[in-house]
Amino acid sequence: MNKKRRHLAIFVAFSGTGGVERVVHHLLQGLSAHDIDVDLLAVVGKKGWLPEIPWPNIRVIDLKVKHTHLALPALTRYLRKERPDVLMAAKDRAVRIAVLARLFAHVKTRLVGQLHNNISGYLETKTPLQRWVRCAPMRWLFPHVDLIITVSEGVIEDTIKVAGYPRERLVALPNPIITPDVFRKSEEPVGHPWFGTPSIPVILGAGRLTKEKGFATLIRAFKIVRQHKDCKLVIIGEGPLRSDLENLVDELGLADSVAMPGYTDNPYAWMKKSSLFVLSSLWEGSGNVLIEAMALGVPSISTDCPYGPSETLANGKYGALVPVDDPESMAKAMLDTLSNPLSAKELYDAVAPFYVENSTQRYLEVLGLAN
Repeated sequence: MNKKRRHLAIFVAFSGTGGVERVVHHLLQGLSAHDIDVDLLAVVGKKGWLPEIPWPNIRVIDLKVKHTHLALPALTRYLRKERPDVLMAAKDRAVRIAVLARLFAHVKTRLVGQLHNNISGYLETKTPLQRWVRCAPMRWLFPHVDLIITVSEGVIEDTIKVAGYPRERLVALPNPIITPDVFRKSEEPVGHPWFGTPSIPVILGAGRLTKEKGFATLIRAFKIVRQHKDCKLVIIGEGPLRSDLENLVDELGLADSVAMPGYTDNPYAWMKKSSLFVLSSLWEGSGNVLIEAMALGVPSISTDCPYGPSETLANGKYGALVPVDDPESMAKAMLDTLSNPLSAKELYDAVAPFYVENSTQRYLEVLGLAN
């Protein structure tokens, strides 16, 4: 008798070029190498698009709605018809809708949530009413989820605080971040003149130009570093604070040594050619860009923000951790790291759990779908 193939469904909204969508795509890539059938249940938002899925054991099902909240009828019908062994819902809105869909479908499919972000950090910017609207449904619906996977131990504690979810049903798993493409793309040229002068180090920051990424602190820290060492700062990314950050650069007299070239679909080439990577965030879920930089052997430092970087850097073993919004401490760590960098191999080995094949195996084990 043929053994029934394992069947996993992943429910996710593709709303743009966010890190969650990229992580899900990497996980699908890892799952493609295993004897398992996977259905990608996709909500494609107005600014989103489905990535290419070339793997034969992965089926893409477009739920034909533009918002996660509108997917409930289609998801319910899918569960009644297909009855997968496990349904994994990525991001908290998807988790809430998945709870209702399983309830309405009357199926025994195991439901697993996947949370990537520091919800408390996000809620700090909201009004009390907005915080209640976000948190109350989580407290009502999350108890019906069988297991929640987070990207760090810090996000576990945050989920307990925000959603009241029991600790014994939470597990932190490394994101599947490092793919062969990271190393291949890192060898491509960047076409920026500052990377052609090895004697002058280039410091790199990367991310959306938003408040939570802390780039104003990085620029102020760089001002201090420039007083001691000839170097350059490049910040790749785009966002609503571009004008504010450009004005700060001008005010500090750094126009000739700070560049913000905008969004790039290949940050790895910029990372590989940098002397130092700095994560300056006020909060994170995991800090994927930090992990990518370390995999490429780039010495890195980070703010000790909630959550993720302190775990990635092993509490400072693999790179300095500095207080949030502290330019002086950041500048000192930048100078120290430029003078005494760790070896590329140490950094590469430190993030081995985040390689796609290693992370995928852990996912299969936790989902109960491993061979």
